[in-house]
Amino acid sequence: MSINDHQKPEDKESAPYRFLADEEMIKVMDCIIDRSKSFNDVVAENSDISRTTAFRKTRWLLKEGLIIVDKIILTPDGKKFSLYHSTLKAINAKYEANNISVEAEPNFDIAKKWIEKFFSLD
Repeated sequence: MSINDHQKPEDKESAPYRFLADEEMIKVMDCIIDRSKSFNDVVAENSDISRTTAFRKTRWLLKEGLIIVDKIILTPDGKKFSLYHSTLKAINAKYEANNISVEAEPNFDIAKKWIEKFFSLD
């Protein structure tokens, strides 16, 4: 199954199902589940996924709230880029008697990091 950006926006309940059915999205998510990375880092780690496909998958994950922009970095030459991080630590799918259920575990590491940044005295 492939995600087409021209489809109607997903409801939040169906996003994990769509995500689990897309091998390329899983590869993108694997890169940013434990630490924040730039789009270029994600592409470098997944050389079998084209840049355009990785961009579409990243944009869809962002729109559905499965990843967030953790930080925006401004380079000395004035360019900016984002670091992405997963909002989920784990997703478990279960199929039983014609019923599919998905459980998602929030990524508390990223929430803790944001709280520490907010309350730091720096």
